Amino acid sequence: MSSPDEVLATPLQFLKGVGPRRAADFEHAGLITLEDLLYRFPIRYEDRSRMQSIASLKPGGAAAIAGRVLSCGLRSTRRPGFKIFDAVIDDGTASIRVSWLNQAFLRDVFARGQHVVMFGPVEMRSGGGLQLTNPQYEMLDEEDGETIHTGRIVPVYEKVGSVTPKMQRRLVYDALQRLPPELPDLLPNAVRDRLRLPSRQAALLAAHFPPADAAVDSLNQFATPAQQRLIFEEAFLFQMGVAARRQTVAAERKTVVPRVGDRIRESARSVLPFKLTAGQKDALREIVEDLQKPQPMNRLLQGDVGAGKTIVALLAALVAMENGLQVAFMAPTEILAEQHFVNISRLLQASRFRIALLTGTTARTARRTDLAEVEAGTIHLVIGTHALVEGDVRFHQLGLVIIDEQHRFGVLQRASLRTKGHLPDVLVMTATPIPRTLALTLYGDLDVSVIRDVPPGRVPTRTLAKPESRRDDVYSFVREQLDAGRQAYVVYPLVEESDKVDLKAATEMADHLAQEVFPQYRLGLLHGRMKADAKERVMKAFVAGDIQMLVATTVVEVGVDVSNATVMLVEHAERFGLSQLHQLRGRVGRDRHQSFCFLLYQSPLSADARARLQAMAETTDGFVIAERDLALRGPGDFFGTRQAGLPTFRSIDLVRDRELLETARLEAMSCIGSAAPTPVALQSLLESWETRFRLVRIG
Repeated sequence: MSSPDEVLATPLQFLKGVGPRRAADFEHAGLITLEDLLYRFPIRYEDRSRMQSIASLKPGGAAAIAGRVLSCGLRSTRRPGFKIFDAVIDDGTASIRVSWLNQAFLRDVFARGQHVVMFGPVEMRSGGGLQLTNPQYEMLDEEDGETIHTGRIVPVYEKVGSVTPKMQRRLVYDALQRLPPELPDLLPNAVRDRLRLPSRQAALLAAHFPPADAAVDSLNQFATPAQQRLIFEEAFLFQMGVAARRQTVAAERKTVVPRVGDRIRESARSVLPFKLTAGQKDALREIVEDLQKPQPMNRLLQGDVGAGKTIVALLAALVAMENGLQVAFMAPTEILAEQHFVNISRLLQASRFRIALLTGTTARTARRTDLAEVEAGTIHLVIGTHALVEGDVRFHQLGLVIIDEQHRFGVLQRASLRTKGHLPDVLVMTATPIPRTLALTLYGDLDVSVIRDVPPGRVPTRTLAKPESRRDDVYSFVREQLDAGRQAYVVYPLVEESDKVDLKAATEMADHLAQEVFPQYRLGLLHGRMKADAKERVMKAFVAGDIQMLVATTVVEVGVDVSNATVMLVEHAERFGLSQLHQLRGRVGRDRHQSFCFLLYQSPLSADARARLQAMAETTDGFVIAERDLALRGPGDFFGTRQAGLPTFRSIDLVRDRELLETARLEAMSCIGSAAPTPVALQSLLESWETRFRLVRIG
């Protein structure tokens, strides 16, 4: 007899009714084993338990009926190849026609005299009378005698390839029947008892096929005890992995532990171009305290656009370099890496430290020379792109890794850079303010520092949402700014990277702006289909001021600093997410000039779009924006890419389940702290954690 673990690990292709094609569809959706299937919640629940008599039916809405098949058959239509299967059902009070469109196979399913249950929309027939159209159906004389599609509260699953919701319902039901009577529980008994959670097996049964007295509203809010238990279970296991990661880091020891004295403080003061804000001072203090610990630092530095994260990172780099260590500073794009190189070189000009820039376009001879010096330790700070993680980059003694706009890098790229030193300190930075729930989940193994203030003298950008009918007024304003010597961005949404229609429209609009609206100014075009070197040329020309207006179809490169740009004009602003709009707005307002962000929209606006534009007009606080964006759009779209590092959760919704996540975090920390697992147990826990949540650790 198979063990419970073996049953749960059964590949779905071995379930009756699956086969190779459906197994491939399931695998594409991340469902490989029976356990994966059982931990995938229905998207909603329908109450099909209240049977109605056919005589009482009225058009509009859906109804559940039970009766016998009086007649059935297939008929042709005027449309070639299109057929309709009709049946007449009688329940003793009346009879009704039931029709399925283009489902000829039903002639082999239905037969006169069968007792059936059906659920579907009630409609008026064109010739008069009522009919059910394309209803769910079930024969009441099936072997198992159970009705799972009608006559009860029914789970509705999201379609997976060729696997319909109805097929999945049957597969899930069959999978539940295979579970052994006593399924081992993944939660400690003390935790289960304290939180009054049902057993694992009872929760799985009730989450898929709820009891008759379950409240459908609670089910659809995923708030029943069974659903809450399964959500908590996943959150608890994830947070146990995060807690275990912290335990392993706490046990690690750096080769060189930096020390900070008067000499280093004076060195830092000599490179500071301005007085630090209170937020920068607090973040720097936390980072420097971490640098002086024997355990390697793992810290996230959050700060809104323009908060001054780079100077804080540079001062941390100075501490490492003054202690004889090398620093790697990785940026997501060449132009951003070059900008960091220019700015940091200027600040460190009077120091004894040597800096190198290493990107994909670095000349071969220069690259060879730089690599030799990096390996010898005579270059102290290397700034670059993903080229830093390539195999031929070897450090003499890498002590600190700084990663800018970290969500733009894949987890493997971050891991590769960290392995180039012996447990170097790691500081990751982001200008995308991250709501607390996401921060606890994405970066639970990182300590977090936040810079909430901005350098003095910065003038908040004014944001104005304008309808399409005010376009000419906006153009007039932009023209005034350009005449005053300023620069402007015009950004178009690209719904899909492959969408030629959008790209063509944006290109035509750029031509229209250049030839008819702003003919006296120099315009540049930036879009996703341009080659990397062409993109770089356009951006450099804009940075240098050779281009006065930049028209872009993609989000303008994160972090590029063009202090002379004072206007951001977003076309079809209703199509952008809130965080995207905030990032775009952050491209202006980077100097003492008053800047403006115009959000041009087309009416009518959806409720969500109106809420987004209203939030943008009301606040420039990125953390407020982030919380609203998460509530409006959910975590899947928060970063816009899978590369963001979001763990693959089966049942957790990061917005809906905030409180459960927090409870799970506290319970996991308590368990790890009290149990003091052995290094072997910790390693085993981490390996299963990474596999289950499709994660690779940063370290």
